[in-house]
Amino acid sequence: MAINLNIQADVIDIRKDTPKKSDIFFVDTNVWFWEIYAQTYEYRGFSNYQIRNYPNYLRQAGLHGATLTYSGLTLAELAHLIEKKEYEKYIKSNGDLPIKEYRHNYPLERAIVVNAVQFVWRRVKNRAKLIDLAVNDATTDAAIKRFSTQAVDGYDLLLLETISKAGQFQVITDDIDYSVVPDIQVFTSNNRLIQEAATQNKLVAR
Repeated sequence: MAINLNIQADVIDIRKDTPKKSDIFFVDTNVWFWEIYAQTYEYRGFSNYQIRNYPNYLRQAGLHGATLTYSGLTLAELAHLIEKKEYEKYIKSNGDLPIKEYRHNYPLERAIVVNAVQFVWRRVKNRAKLIDLAVNDATTDAAIKRFSTQAVDGYDLLLLETISKAGQFQVITDDIDYSVVPDIQVFTSNNRLIQEAATQNKLVAR
């Protein structure tokens, strides 16, 4: 079934955009994942455009003096993704087992996961600036309110509160969900989203 997107964000195709020194980008978790983990650990299973276009755009952002940012919440999502991918690699070669057993009963495998998460997180911190967010009642109340009007997942609810409180509205992401959020700019290489944005007159060239 086709996804019915009501695009509210301005969408920018990163394949045709040049980052500017004045840009302040929030980098979505998957983009860090592809840029650091997938290439360093030679993980296969992603689309070619994901592991090519997003790392290239981040490099261009660095060359042009743009600012990259991240949230402390990104760590939780990164750790989850990295453990999931290492687990998938392990059971593909060694047979199925519950992830709890993988996590607790295989110390060498656990060490691989821990080292990968630590390595990726160091690289994120070296490449980007932290946006602080206090996850308190005001934050969660705002997130719940957003949840009723914007079809995003739980991680993204809090990440969106992070960038909105920072007054930051440029997001590098492959996630189509961000496109339903008004008053932000979505920088993407997701062809389905780009085509839909063009149809709805939300595709922007800078």
